[in-house]
Amino acid sequence: MSTNVDYDCIVIGAGVQGSFTAYQLAKKNQRTLLLEQFVLPHTRGSSHGQTRIIRKAYQQDFYTHMMEECYELWAQLEREAGVKLYRQTGLLVMGPEESQGYQMIKNTLQKNKVPIEILNRDNFSQHIPNVNLALGDGAMVDITAGVLYADRALKTVQRQFEKLGGVIRDNEQVTDVKPGPVVTVTTSAGVYRAKSVVVTAGPWANRLLAHTGLQLPLTVVKINVCYWKEKVPGSYNVKQRFPCFLLTEFEETKDIYGLPSNEYPGLMKICYHGGSETNPDQRDKTTNRSDIDILQRCVACCFPGLVPEPAVVESCLYTGLGVVTVRILGGAYRVGTTQQLTPDHHFVLDCHPSHSNIVFGAGFSGHGFKFGPIIGKLLCELVLGEVPSYDLSPFRIRRFQDKTKSAL
Repeated sequence: MSTNVDYDCIVIGAGVQGSFTAYQLAKKNQRTLLLEQFVLPHTRGSSHGQTRIIRKAYQQDFYTHMMEECYELWAQLEREAGVKLYRQTGLLVMGPEESQGYQMIKNTLQKNKVPIEILNRDNFSQHIPNVNLALGDGAMVDITAGVLYADRALKTVQRQFEKLGGVIRDNEQVTDVKPGPVVTVTTSAGVYRAKSVVVTAGPWANRLLAHTGLQLPLTVVKINVCYWKEKVPGSYNVKQRFPCFLLTEFEETKDIYGLPSNEYPGLMKICYHGGSETNPDQRDKTTNRSDIDILQRCVACCFPGLVPEPAVVESCLYTGLGVVTVRILGGAYRVGTTQQLTPDHHFVLDCHPSHSNIVFGAGFSGHGFKFGPIIGKLLCELVLGEVPSYDLSPFRIRRFQDKTKSAL
């Protein structure tokens, strides 16, 4: 076998996770190629759009711990590039005060000494105008949270990667990945060889991993991204210091979130953290609007200053965990059954069980953008064989086997 290599590493997928991985590899003096199947920038995956929420408010300690460094890495990129990528607004968290989800977020924030402000019914409207706090709901603010400028951030990290000598090739669809001591990657435009490959292809991850004999338990869903018109312009504007928000429960659903009006003048972004399963190449054929019905009731109930009919509806793809099965095609690496659902919505960060020089990051489940800098660092560490900066056991594929065993 030829040992000639074109690159030290090839990263497949130029969304936020792949772009930060390539950037981190280039900072480590690795000759790195970043491949993207679509012409950049594009709106076909999960990393497009103008804004995302950045927060430390999580039920799990490990996410809050990771976000401590992540804030620092975002600030470092801002300084390097001279570009503003983050605006502090705070994150209003509301939900049934005695519910497990609300209490877990509160406990995690307090235990990790994250600056928060607890609001009560008497002072809520004074601090948060134009929002109705439901009877029995508690409210708190993650003070350091805010808005990430997503499109700007993605372009910035790609530009910094190229300044470090990295190569980006867009409009090149990968058609084959051949494992080996040297990995061969074939695209619609050519053939490349590298010592290592990282797959960060979002909704298309399993299509690529199939070439390596691996399939992950991933489900792709289409999210309706809705914008709601202010009845009085400026009522929910970021310039009026209106915060981002997370409603942990509404009716029978969980996790409705929103950002202050900013992207479109006079329109507030409010979405439901769920959607309909879809084929990423045919997402426009998925027309389920049940999530919009939920949002209309939520807006009418909780946000009296908004017209309870979306003015703009866009779409985004989430890729999360669907079934507790990881299998090597034609082999016996089975960890569970296809009938058992996994609800954890945690990332998958790991090396291929048969080819250690193939690394993947997947299953970011619609909450991974803010973690881009730290995901890039961790995937870079896996490529280089370094000890990961954080415990990756919540993100390894063997956790599916652990869950199955514990259920028996």
